[in-house]
Amino acid sequence: MPGINTRQSVTVIGLGPMGQAMAGAFLDSGHEVTVWNRTASRADDLVARGAVLAPDVEKALAANELVVLSLTDYDAVYATLTPAETALTGRVLVNLSSDTPEKARAAARWAAERGAVQLTGGVTVPPSGIGKAESSTFYSGPREAFDRHRTALEVITGRADHQGEDPGLAALMYQIGMVMFWTSMVSFWQAVALADANGLKAADILPHAVETAQSLPGFFSFYAERVDAGQHTGDVDRLAMGTASVEHVLHTHADAGVGTALPAAVVELFRRGMDAGHAADSFSSLVELLKKSEV
Repeated sequence: MPGINTRQSVTVIGLGPMGQAMAGAFLDSGHEVTVWNRTASRADDLVARGAVLAPDVEKALAANELVVLSLTDYDAVYATLTPAETALTGRVLVNLSSDTPEKARAAARWAAERGAVQLTGGVTVPPSGIGKAESSTFYSGPREAFDRHRTALEVITGRADHQGEDPGLAALMYQIGMVMFWTSMVSFWQAVALADANGLKAADILPHAVETAQSLPGFFSFYAERVDAGQHTGDVDRLAMGTASVEHVLHTHADAGVGTALPAAVVELFRRGMDAGHAADSFSSLVELLKKSEV
């Protein structure tokens, strides 16, 4: 069984804000770092700190077994690596590019066909969180490769959480986080818009918004067990009551003359639940509607 890899060398391909932060974290940890980016000037600061700028992708791949990919999406991964695919043999590709679970699985097969191993990654923090002990990244793919390079992966974020052998699992966990993050942030922008229409600033509603957000973990914990058990009885809340509430939210926005697209979408979902006969059930019954593809 191979031991943990202590070799202090890594290649980082893609030097947007995230890639630069990761390359910088490796340098700070004493790793030898080779970098490549389509716009070479983005490597200037890293080179000044000791990184080696590869002249092309092929030489970047050849420099190290461990290759971290920080690109826009998997289309960019293919566009970058395909011209140099003969250099992929024996490489461990830590693919931190964002995309869907199915594309992660397809990319893992593509890499394997060219003699490489893909570890899919989903970084849960922005560039400012890279290199922090409290930050975390989801990984999935071959456990042996993960264990062998875990020390290096923990430089990127202090917690490296292996989800399983399926290369799509890390991408799935990442997208689950993004579902909640983007929806939550847009709901805050919606609240700010409503506040502004009533003469209030974002700072005025911030304490209430934070308090509301901090109450959500309790709701998540309460409903998770019930949802998994398929228990949507209306013993603590009823969809009919929730529908009245979200309609009041919609009417409040309409009265204030601000955009109603988001609250209207919520009302539409609640009304679908009512039409499906869930009026007396918990509003958690909406999850059953969301499990089905809309026609």
